[in-house]
Amino acid sequence: MVLKKSNFLLDGAAPYWTVIAVGNAGRQVEEWDCIKKAVSDVLLSEGATITHHHAVGRDHAPWYMHEKDTLLLRALMSGKRTLDPNMIMNPGVLFPHAEFRSMCKL
Repeated sequence: MVLKKSNFLLDGAAPYWTVIAVGNAGRQVEEWDCIKKAVSDVLLSEGATITHHHAVGRDHAPWYMHEKDTLLLRALMSGKRTLDPNMIMNPGVLFPHAEFRSMCKL
């Protein structure tokens, strides 16, 4: 396991963890999903954000709705509404759930 810190800001730094482990053949995706959920749930329960300046999309989408700071959601929705009102660019990736689409009137 390796920890790298970057993007030092007034309210903290961005930790990047790299974990290398042997998975069970044929079950690596399932194992990743389990680890991803456990870690993401802990991050949000401790008040952390699920995103970073480049971390949006399918992997993090299930946790967006639970962000305490809705500024992120409002900014993403505004951008999507403005730049892709017909939802033709990567449909269902940034906002895969119906709640997102209804919130931003997409």
